[in-house]
Amino acid sequence: MTVTLRSLETALPPTVLVQSEVRDAFATQPGLTRLGERLVRTCFNSAAIDTRRTALTELSLTDTSEHPLFYDAASGLLLRPSTKTRNDIFAVEATKLFIEAAAKALDACAGITAADITHVITVSCTGFFNPGPDYKVTRALGLNPSVQRYHLGFMGCYAAFPAMRAAKSFCEADPGAVVLVVSAELCSLHVRTSNDPDAIMGSSLFADGAAAAVITAREDLPDSGPAIALDHFETILTPVGEEAMAWNIGDEGFEMVLGTYVPHIIDDHIIGALKPLLAHDEAVSSRPYREIEHWAIHPGGRSILDKVEAKLDLTEQQLMPARETLRTVGNMSSATVLFVLKSILEQPFTGGNERICSMAFGPGLTVETGLFTRVGGPAVAAVPAEQGAEDTVPAQIPAAV
Repeated sequence: MTVTLRSLETALPPTVLVQSEVRDAFATQPGLTRLGERLVRTCFNSAAIDTRRTALTELSLTDTSEHPLFYDAASGLLLRPSTKTRNDIFAVEATKLFIEAAAKALDACAGITAADITHVITVSCTGFFNPGPDYKVTRALGLNPSVQRYHLGFMGCYAAFPAMRAAKSFCEADPGAVVLVVSAELCSLHVRTSNDPDAIMGSSLFADGAAAAVITAREDLPDSGPAIALDHFETILTPVGEEAMAWNIGDEGFEMVLGTYVPHIIDDHIIGALKPLLAHDEAVSSRPYREIEHWAIHPGGRSILDKVEAKLDLTEQQLMPARETLRTVGNMSSATVLFVLKSILEQPFTGGNERICSMAFGPGLTVETGLFTRVGGPAVAAVPAEQGAEDTVPAQIPAAV
């Protein structure tokens, strides 16, 4: 039985953040120390990001709301709304992205209708409400009211992997199952001005977006183009790093903890984390990493991608889907690796069995990995990538994950 991701679609909020403009707004906030201002400019300049998306129209820096909550364009001040205020916005704006991405994935899956969906798995770590996004998607798409619903909350950037792994298990248990997986994150809800290096890094990096996939083992469906066979998943906890990465709830939003040692932990343990995954397939485990055709790495930050590329001796082209995702839409936490997988699906397909090794990192320190096979017809050629920024991050600045 082959469990296949048969459609993969994304959704973005309309407001575009231009990295240089947001940098200047954050760097001129009152209360920043000289070091804090320097960290803001260096982090933003070194993030290898050109643009991001946000559900907060105020962060366009030109919005003239009469009662601003996050940014007052008249004074140029970043405001400090409560966690409740931020979460109330999440309940409204995240719902829109959950539904949009889910509807697009369902429409793109040939032979599947709303009546065929047997399971819904939603994912997010940037807000909470109940009835939750699994309920909202079910109602909005007109799914069967008896559909099995699950929500994976507050797991962090790697959460798309547990969601896909659960979908694979459901399909293996029931060959007729059709699972809709939807991830939506509003990371920009939690940005704030601060002299804290972790908060500065989060402000320079995180963004909003959603992605959805239809996963099934059904063999009676028409060919709808390129797809991904979900071969195997593994999860590893590194022996160190429990305090190096965390996602906590504060009075003024969620607070990221991201130690400067995180890239070194990944550098030290990435080979060991891959061993149990690649051992699942002898034909893959015996090949040099560079010979695995595609690498869908969660682009948590530029330094992480640099470490992965160097440690595994990968080519620039193999990391391009991750780097281009980071450059154009930033780090959207759990949804981001699905954007990278979609980018790989849109590359020209030469036929045969193209393997994909995928990986994401999160609190714990947790390393989630997946081994996939790209299958199906020819895809639309991707737009040629542009070169990212060449600045480096000083040693004292947290290198994002």
